[in-house]
Amino acid sequence: MALSGDERLAPGGADGRIFASPLARRLAKEGGLDLSALKGSGPHGRIIERDVKSALGSGARPVATASSAPVIEAPVGMSDAVVRQLFAPGSFTEIPHDSMRKAIARRMVEAVRTIPHFALQTDCEIDALLRLREDYNSAAPKSANGEPEWKVSVNDIIVKAMALALQKVPDANVTFTQTAMLKHTSSDVGVAVSIPGGLVTPIVRNAETKNFREIAIELKDLARRARERKLKPNEYEGGTTAVSNLGMFGVKNFAAVINPPHATILAVGAGEERIVARNGAPVVATIMSVTLSVDHRAVDGALGAILLAEFKRLIEHPAAMLA
Repeated sequence: MALSGDERLAPGGADGRIFASPLARRLAKEGGLDLSALKGSGPHGRIIERDVKSALGSGARPVATASSAPVIEAPVGMSDAVVRQLFAPGSFTEIPHDSMRKAIARRMVEAVRTIPHFALQTDCEIDALLRLREDYNSAAPKSANGEPEWKVSVNDIIVKAMALALQKVPDANVTFTQTAMLKHTSSDVGVAVSIPGGLVTPIVRNAETKNFREIAIELKDLARRARERKLKPNEYEGGTTAVSNLGMFGVKNFAAVINPPHATILAVGAGEERIVARNGAPVVATIMSVTLSVDHRAVDGALGAILLAEFKRLIEHPAAMLA
């Protein structure tokens, strides 16, 4: 059942969040006041200055404990009511957020607010990769219905290259926590899959150990079950990095938002023919632009650049991934 705006934002709601103004939070902290015990009188039930002062003036001193819900500052954007007033009545249709869209919004806000992003971009020449892919697919045996048993995409090869790059640059195959850096032994690569109403990131576990065919078959199955919403939590939770490919939509380049607990995400654009200089002469080559978004708490600039350079080397010399 959809909740009203007041129910969604009320202190101590179903999701355990408490919404309070920055000043109210500061006053409560100074006064040792547990905000979860208060009822907000501000917009949408937000706890504001007068609520805290009233509680403190009455002598209430419920002290926050370790089990108390965290205090989260209310969003500073326009309220729903203000946004609706900007558009003429009847000029739009309201589509309530489903649980997936709410989860995506919550995680993306968390990522942008808590992860210090920076982006590194490079261009990869993929003519050798395209030739290898064509030869690899042509070697696929036919099944009983005459169809090839596998068909490897460029994205499958990108997943493999990212997994191997992290093995070559293990200091970048990490997850940041407040007390320690988690350095992973395997490359578990998430792949963004668009589904009705949002997206999900199923994970290819131990991708560095799998060949192109195995990755292609696994990703095809994961994507199908993702669209049917039949994935198990362990198939989309965790992972050490992710790949988001919008090349099939003609997007040339973009920067993706890191999906916690990952420290990196690779955004892949379309391969296109461009004129490049080679030995002082112009030639036509197929170029793919990629952008690596990095959590600066876990991976410094130079380390991120080394990782991206290793990925580029593997993509431009794809036969090395078959060794």
